[in-house]
Amino acid sequence: MNSYSEVQIDGCTVRVVDAPRVESVRSRMPEQEDLVDTAEVFGLLGDPNRLRLLLALLDGELCVCDLAAVTGQSESAVSHALRLLRAHRVVAVRRAGRMAYYRLEDAHVRMLLDLAIAHTGHTQAIHPERGGND
Repeated sequence: MNSYSEVQIDGCTVRVVDAPRVESVRSRMPEQEDLVDTAEVFGLLGDPNRLRLLLALLDGELCVCDLAAVTGQSESAVSHALRLLRAHRVVAVRRAGRMAYYRLEDAHVRMLLDLAIAHTGHTQAIHPERGGND
């Protein structure tokens, strides 16, 4: 028994079908800064080379040299990627003398990776951005 209503949003008139639900969802929406931070984390995960590094860390901590060997990237590229991931608290570092060992920051990062891999493992993407649905 929802009735249509019209709401003024940023100069546009938008048709709203379920106003109470719209308001409920809007009230739970994270603050803009939190949305930006979350989008940045997903952006970091969206790079295949950084994702390869993170997947290598699922089994535990590794040093830059070993991460380079596992992923086929240069140590310089690995170090740069790890700096970005560390700045966004996706990975953490443990220093032992001159060596630095990287690991996933916490269980949330592991869950994100596990869920993403599980999702792609049981679905077939259409990839419209690649020019087809092969």
